[in-house]
Amino acid sequence: MKLKTADGGWSPYLAGALVGLLAIASVYATTKWMGKTNYLGASTTFVRAAGLLEKTVSPESVAANAYFTKEKVRVDWQFMLVIGIFFGALISSQTDRSFKFESIPPTWKERFGPSIGKRAAGAFLGGIVAMIGARMADGCPSGHGLSGMMQLSVSAFIALAMFFGVGVIVAGLLYRRRSS
Repeated sequence: MKLKTADGGWSPYLAGALVGLLAIASVYATTKWMGKTNYLGASTTFVRAAGLLEKTVSPESVAANAYFTKEKVRVDWQFMLVIGIFFGALISSQTDRSFKFESIPPTWKERFGPSIGKRAAGAFLGGIVAMIGARMADGCPSGHGLSGMMQLSVSAFIALAMFFGVGVIVAGLLYRRRSS
């Protein structure tokens, strides 16, 4: 097995094996050490981050919010996981020398033009839609894909099929070929 791909990236087999080991370690750590029943996930973290931001401006509204009272606005292991995902991706892209700053990816520029504002608006709206979907599905794609499928959860298989199915449809609509 090669550790690198032809373009210098990580082998998908090695990366998959490492994710599997991470999942096992995560389950062990969360169930045995922390006494939790939920596994790897991240969508609640973004809601908590919004609560932390709101708390700096209006702590009384956060205290009166029923959801924030239930979910507890705090920095916990999931919050640290999200921060770790960012730094892990950064370190990974540094090690295989694929890191680069780009305001507009080439695929976007080809399809939608050079507008950074248009891209920012699209990314922001896409993020809102993705977060609403993650909250409605009671978890994000990584949570369902990694943790749910690891447990052979039927709802995870259905949710992941929906994430991918709708993603393919939306990508087809956004990036369809223009007639010449």
